[in-house]
Amino acid sequence: MRNGSHPWLGLILMRRDEVSAIVVDLGSHTCKAGYAGEDAPKAVFPSVVGSIDEMETDDADNANKNSGSAQESKSKSKSKFFVGSQNLGFRRDHMEVLSPMKDGVVVDWDMVEGIWDHALRKCLLIDPKEHPMLFAESCSNSQQQREKTAEIMFEKYQVPALFLAKNAVLTSFASGRATSLVVDCGGGSTTVAPVHDGYVLQKAVSTSPIGGDFLSDCLLKSLESKGLSIKPRYAFKRKEVRPGEFQVVDPHIMLLIPDIFLRKSKIVDLDLPNTTESYKLYSQRVIVSDIKECVCRAPDTPYDDTSFSNIPMTPYELPDGQTIEIGADRFKIPDILFNPSLALTIPGMENSIETTSSAHGLPQMVIESISKCDVDIRRELYSSILLSGGTASMQQLKERLEKDLLEESPQAARVKVLASGNATERRFSVWIGGSILASLGSFQQMWFSKSEFEEHGASYIQRKCP
Repeated sequence: MRNGSHPWLGLILMRRDEVSAIVVDLGSHTCKAGYAGEDAPKAVFPSVVGSIDEMETDDADNANKNSGSAQESKSKSKSKFFVGSQNLGFRRDHMEVLSPMKDGVVVDWDMVEGIWDHALRKCLLIDPKEHPMLFAESCSNSQQQREKTAEIMFEKYQVPALFLAKNAVLTSFASGRATSLVVDCGGGSTTVAPVHDGYVLQKAVSTSPIGGDFLSDCLLKSLESKGLSIKPRYAFKRKEVRPGEFQVVDPHIMLLIPDIFLRKSKIVDLDLPNTTESYKLYSQRVIVSDIKECVCRAPDTPYDDTSFSNIPMTPYELPDGQTIEIGADRFKIPDILFNPSLALTIPGMENSIETTSSAHGLPQMVIESISKCDVDIRRELYSSILLSGGTASMQQLKERLEKDLLEESPQAARVKVLASGNATERRFSVWIGGSILASLGSFQQMWFSKSEFEEHGASYIQRKCP
């Protein structure tokens, strides 16, 4: 994307010197942060956190004084967080990989603060006191969550001003529309939300627990059931034998190491027994997610084993140098978005019945959401369905959704599914919408300022950011 390639960004770039607001979109899969007025975020990293519990013992003198009381000298557990692709890429003993979000809503504020710190101080290298902050939020965010965000931002980070905007509204702004139906396929879930005149119609929002992470898990289980093992990057080392030619060496091999105390050699197993299951899964998901983006595409017709059994295989080279062949899974995995029960046919995914039973396919979610809106705006919503989110970048998804909706929607409806041809714009449409909004001259009086927070309290955010 070139600067100013977006229809509105040319105007905005002229205002960059005046406005230096920061836009943050903390999604369930990725955190995006950057300056308002730019056409892509500067910082993009996973929104999961590596966590190691450290025992923090009370002061030794204190413990001695109260030696009679076990309660006084009790040790406390404190977590150390590791944030960002580089930190998470380095394997550490006993490190769990945890998500601070569940269904798009924050469940652990300490982790979220760790992510914000990393985005603002380590990636953007800014002092939050000097910049207004625009945060993207999910449609399901509660009043309590919004007030907590305001409290942390004004009290801990001392920001001069804050604004919270709904994801769907920002996606609508990014495409230059005030009314649209936003289909946001994220990492943790899929949300269909109608936006009318810049406001989300909350009663018609439809959500499904099936997102990109669920599809990655399905693909991983399917590959494993065929005897293909996905080795995480920490489980092997690559050694260059000749220029451009590498040999893969297993780190968990037995080595003879001289022991100077015993005056003899001892055998040491370099296996990694202290690697947590959550870290192993995270490392595998990174690889499987890339396989999914490279080879998967939504099928033109609903998937069934018979029709897709003789599909040509597509090769994919894994980081350890092993080349795997992927056949029907290329089409089966994306089709789970349209037919969630398909996931139950994958060996190892039988326990996901709770997830799939509550989920509807994308076309059903769209029709259900539009039917809950006023009759007057239904025609307009059908003709401006916007696709956004990382999972929406999957090949042929737009064409398949449009085809299914044409078959299932009322005859009078003129169905039009819109998606940016640029995968980066589609992936970052929420952030781009925030970048546009925070840079508009007409928006500057809408900020929730620090003085208003001190005068009215955190609950005032409901009035300032409806």
